[in-house]
Amino acid sequence: MLEPAYQADVVVVGAGVAGLSAAHRLTSAGITTAVLEAAPCVGGRMATEKVDGFRLDRVGQLLSTAYPELRLTPELGALAVRPFAPGVLLHSDGRHHHAGATAAGRGARSTGGARGALHVVRALASAPRTAAAPRVRASAPLGTPVDQARLVPALTRLANLPIDEVLARPETHAGRSLTARGLPARTVEGFLRPLLAALLCDPELTTSSRCADLALRAFAAGRLCLPEGGADVLPELLARTLPPGTVHTGVRATSVATTSVTTAEHGVFRCRAVLVATDARTAAELLPGLRVPDFHPVTVVHHTTDDPPRTGASLLLDADRGGPVAHTAVISRVDPTRAPAGRALISSTVLGTPPPDVDAAVRLHLARLYGVSTGRWETLAVHHTPDAVPAMRPPHDLRKPVRLLAGLYICGDHRDTSTVQGALHSAHRATTALLTDLGLTGSLHRADPASSMGRAA
Repeated sequence: MLEPAYQADVVVVGAGVAGLSAAHRLTSAGITTAVLEAAPCVGGRMATEKVDGFRLDRVGQLLSTAYPELRLTPELGALAVRPFAPGVLLHSDGRHHHAGATAAGRGARSTGGARGALHVVRALASAPRTAAAPRVRASAPLGTPVDQARLVPALTRLANLPIDEVLARPETHAGRSLTARGLPARTVEGFLRPLLAALLCDPELTTSSRCADLALRAFAAGRLCLPEGGADVLPELLARTLPPGTVHTGVRATSVATTSVTTAEHGVFRCRAVLVATDARTAAELLPGLRVPDFHPVTVVHHTTDDPPRTGASLLLDADRGGPVAHTAVISRVDPTRAPAGRALISSTVLGTPPPDVDAAVRLHLARLYGVSTGRWETLAVHHTPDAVPAMRPPHDLRKPVRLLAGLYICGDHRDTSTVQGALHSAHRATTALLTDLGLTGSLHRADPASSMGRAA
């Protein structure tokens, strides 16, 4: 005899941050929900490997305290974030230069609508200078003081620009739009280009200029940060605060319909509606005809040493783009919980196709960036993720449809912006459409007291 089918009002396929956030909104509206995840644990790409007391993120995705959905998702109220030092540290010609920022808020719980004024501060010639590294002007990556004075109001205006006006701007490639901003070439090449490459995980800046503006807007209005304890803390917090029995791991969906989900080894889950919240490639397997975007591959190399570089909690970018590392940081100075006492964790991100011997190439590059020998550093892990970040090339629809037809919905960062903010906001949109179709519009206010549909970046 066949086992009786499972029953739920809604089945969510995928337990990444989008699926888990959607499940919270549905259960808050009184909808019985089952979340099915093929992997043995929740989180998807927000995974953290534990090695000898170190917590190593597989994809070094940066968060911002200016992401509205971090504040507007009640279940993330207990999430602690660790901010980097304000702004970024730029490496150019053997020296370090600090481009700093101050935001109106200091944490994810207080920056939802805040707008901060970014300012470029003095350059710090803090990197040890070798004989091969000539002296340069302290403001080299940012241009002259006059150039810096032009950059400040440009970023401040962007930080305060309403989202609708950002999305109404003409669209082109991010790299091409930088040349049309009226800023000096040195400022564009030495600061904005490496910064955007890090924020978008796109070294060639082929991303839509509108998405690039949203990334710069979040940078200028908030602080770059990491979840305390590792990237997996965020999805685990969402999963832990759902009703017991909601999340089912190790359950692989093989097909979906408007009223059921068929799984490989666990029978059929009957329901009133289905929400596909997987990555883009898996979603296309379940929903034939769905377009699969290109992806930006990301490689993260983790090292440890007992004598870390003296760069504080700064995110270090290579303004000269003289090696494979796009950005690096002494992560244990940003979040001490990620490394055991007495050891430093240095995490470095390589964008695009990595070199053949990635660890050796990264070590060589890091020695120049930090101005120290890396020969005795211990390699903890090398994580390569080919489908790390969905590409957002123009023309890019930042609000792709989340309602495929009555009873079948989709969400994820590939339906919005390729960020945690985009994943959370796509879940917001999908659950609103689903509840409306079920005739439960009166539950929308209970599911989201902030009612923030039009304010996500």
